[in-house]
Amino acid sequence: MLKKYIEDLANNKEIFLEIRVSPGREETGFLGVMADGTMKVAVAAAPEKGEANQELIKFLAGALGVRRYQVEIKSGSSGRRKLVKISR
Repeated sequence: MLKKYIEDLANNKEIFLEIRVSPGREETGFLGVMADGTMKVAVAAAPEKGEANQELIKFLAGALGVRRYQVEIKSGSSGRRKLVKISR
């Protein structure tokens, strides 16, 4: 599933992802895509002091093959729904 996003990033300077985060899970990982196209991601960190956001950034950077500074939460930093910008 993430292959599509990797290809999109290879063809564009940046992509935007809508993500629904499920914090406090046992493992961080991709859970699937919702009917509206929103990506679901489980995050092992608690939603305190930005820890879940940092874990999400770390996961996305590793999964998409970019550095952490290339992943930016544009909106929703304090909620479960986030708009994330990935640059190459």
